[in-house]
Amino acid sequence: MGISERREREKIERRKSILKCARELILAQGVERVSMEDIARKAELSKATVYLYFSGKEILFNEICEDAARVFVEHFRPILEGSLTGIAALKYFWRGYVELFGSSDEMIIIFQVRNFIYPGLPIISLEEQNKSSHVDIILDTIKTIIDQCKAEGIFDPQLDSAQATRLFLSMFSVIVENAVRMPPEAKKSPIIIKEMANAFQIILRGFAKEGIDRSCLNISDG
Repeated sequence: MGISERREREKIERRKSILKCARELILAQGVERVSMEDIARKAELSKATVYLYFSGKEILFNEICEDAARVFVEHFRPILEGSLTGIAALKYFWRGYVELFGSSDEMIIIFQVRNFIYPGLPIISLEEQNKSSHVDIILDTIKTIIDQCKAEGIFDPQLDSAQATRLFLSMFSVIVENAVRMPPEAKKSPIIIKEMANAFQIILRGFAKEGIDRSCLNISDG
């Protein structure tokens, strides 16, 4: 291996190390408390070196968010392939969300970083956000599922799909923020999952078309 190749590999590894250290700090301290100096110290680099790789904290954090969102998108590939009915997709989304929330920290990363970079999320219009590509896919997927449920006669046809998507994001965002403030061993407890399930169920029933059998919206069903 030549000198230039070795240097390039070292740069790639150093960049990965910076991202890894920043991610660990976000999970341990919360995104707002993490500084570039903290990241440099944990990565055993100078702050100037960190800035050579990332010109600002938002850029660094946005890449971490994008990586987490990429994991989310891959986890929900069956929904993206469009082979499910709207209600089946919603139930798959819920089960997958709980599974991912319980097995990794991607959900905590996505919501913490997005809320930090865009304090108005999810109140502001989806179209007004400067989103990363994989976050775009997540938002568009939720909106598409809602549109599908409207077309299939499950949700109220007058339901504003973009606003409904923001409501879903608000619910998950608030619950994740509450979880972050809990001790590490309690962040993914059954109590948190139950809280999410109750809120999700209430929202779904509020979206339902008048006169339909709301039992079909029971997310505990297969």
